Parts: sequence; C-alpha cells; structure tokens
Amino acid sequence: MYLGPLSSQPETDRTEGDAPMSDLKSGVAAAVLAVMGSAVAAIGAETCHADRPGYDLTAREAQAVYDCIADSLQAGYESGDTRWIPADYVAGYRAWTKASTHPAAPGFHTNRFLLTWVNDVGAEVYLQYAEDPVIPPGTVIAKESFSVDDDGAVRPGPLFLMEKTAAGQAPETGDWYYMAISAAGAPMAVNVRAACHECHSGFAHQGMLGYPVEEARVPR
Repeated sequence: MYLGPLSSQPETDRTEGDAPMSDLKSGVAAAVLAVMGSAVAAIGAETCHADRPGYDLTAREAQAVYDCIADSLQAGYESGDTRWIPADYVAGYRAWTKASTHPAAPGFHTNRFLLTWVNDVGAEVYLQYAEDPVIPPGTVIAKESFSVDDDGAVRPGPLFLMEKTAAGQAPETGDWYYMAISAAGAPMAVNVRAACHECHSGFAHQGMLGYPVEEARVPR
C-alpha cells in the first residue's frame, strides 16, 4: 500500500435546483461553502493513493486508504449548508454505533467502499442483521463512501443517510427517508424512488436495510 501524493478531485454531484431570489444571499454563501468543501476533500484525496485498483484491495489495504482520507472526508461533509438535511446528523454520525469493522468491498452505491453507523434509536436492532427486523421510527443510518479507481486514485464519495419514519408517513418508500451529502458538503437532489428505494427494495426481507457484507460486520 502506497499512500503518497497524487492529483485527484472529489466526486461532484448535482444539488437541488435554483434558489428563489429571496434566498440569493444564502445561496451564494452555500456555494462558497461548497467550493471550500470541495477543496478540503480534494486535499485529502491528493495525499492518499493505493497501489492497485479498488476491487483488488484487501480489507487491511482498504482500511489504510480510509485512515488516510477519514479526516478530510468528514471535513468535506461538514463544510456546506445542509439545508433540508438535519445538520446534527452530518456533524454527529461518527458518535453513533459503528456497524462496520472496515470499509466494505465495492458493490452497491456505484462500487464505492462503505462504512456504516447507526444512531442509538436503531443500533440494537440493526446489529442483529436480522431478516424482517422491527425497525423503530427515528432510526438513522449513515454510510460514508469513497472509491479507488483502476489506477489506485482515491476519490471521496457522498455521505448517504436513511431515516425510518412513523408508519404511513412515507409509504411510497417503505417509510424511509433517503438523503445524501456530497463530498463537498452540499445536499444532493436525487429521485429517491429511482436512485434509492428501487435498490433497497431488493432488501425488503431485511426491512430495506443493506447490511454491510458479512466479513465487515461488527459482531453482534
């Protein structure tokens, strides 16, 4: 594993549409913060490089990449205006219960490595990794992400969040809210039914939860 300089840029993502004129000042401020967040994430990525493609990394090597990028990854998420996403989720998720022992091998979420945290409301149930779990409303799950391309370049990815709502509050998505913050700290506007729920529906037998792969799960 080589962790040395390499020019790299964070993943950029489209944010929600134009703000009304009354929000122009806050929109400009948010744009400035997003640029700053992009710079923070890029600096972290520039100093981290793997000596092989992401799909060839061992768990130990993936963890070494994460250890290198972890501080700048979180700083990037926190650098923008979270807008409709609760700021305390973004600022506080690392104090929640960790459900991953190391970054999970590339697979879902566009072949990114993922690390999972669960808040106190849902941690006990989540860490059972059960089928048909009874998930309490108020459960929030956070997944950090990053990718390693075929040349070993490391790219910070979004922070993915999902929150369990009260029964019947979001029936079209199984009573889950899906949210994401880009690596530059900007909320991502996505079609949650097409981009999130359709995939999570494949885990309907697990309450829509895509648990970490077995070898990356924190023991029960």
